[in-house]
Amino acid sequence: MGSKSKRLNQIIALLKKNETMSVKNLSDMLHVSEMTIRRDLNILEADDIIIRSHGKATYKADSDSDLSDYELYSEKTKMNIEKDRIGQFAAGLIEPGDIVIIDNGSTTDKLTKYIPEDISITVLCYNFNVLEQLVKKQNVEIIFAGGYFHPNDQMFESPQGIRLIENIRATKLFISAHGVHKKLGLTCANSYEVPTKHAILQSAENRILVADSSKFGKVRTAYFAQLNEIDTIVTDSAITPEWRKFIEDIGIRLFVV
Repeated sequence: MGSKSKRLNQIIALLKKNETMSVKNLSDMLHVSEMTIRRDLNILEADDIIIRSHGKATYKADSDSDLSDYELYSEKTKMNIEKDRIGQFAAGLIEPGDIVIIDNGSTTDKLTKYIPEDISITVLCYNFNVLEQLVKKQNVEIIFAGGYFHPNDQMFESPQGIRLIENIRATKLFISAHGVHKKLGLTCANSYEVPTKHAILQSAENRILVADSSKFGKVRTAYFAQLNEIDTIVTDSAITPEWRKFIEDIGIRLFVV
């Protein structure tokens, strides 16, 4: 087991024992930086193992993690394969001359990798990983909405960045979500993402949600939109028949890859 997986198991064990602990206490006990702990907690929250609030983490009593052989990254690697396939397909929806907004997220990060080298487009982004890939593509004109940097997810955000987005009009938006729920809509893990997501939804003609099947039926803390604000969804083949029917019934174009 790698050192990161070992540390994740240690965090789970500590939270099981103490129920709730602060980031500082976990940092002191495991002898790593608070930034490292926050990144670990982001992973555990995404896998529905813990609940986070105000610098603290609480173990979810109904979590099904098994400490005896719990390998978090094996599951994440499996979903990475699905995300990669989603990203590759979504990149194929981009046409020459498009003005594209690429949202923050691990699946949109995959999408950027597959943008063809010879296609001439304009892309607005605010994520370091996305920007790092775009600068290597000579025919892509980049608009970058900067601001405060969040190292946990590589996102930049600021009121000035949001005003820039509000003054841009795009033909296609590729947006991510941590949770997709029939009644409670689209949610993300971080409240600081919400104003930016509101702005990009208002600035794009065709709004495309890229989300792997594990996100459907999930709810995260920060709400940003209802499903009917989305025009197209790209997801993987593990999405349930019930979800397929629901999406098609509300008039959203669905691509399963």
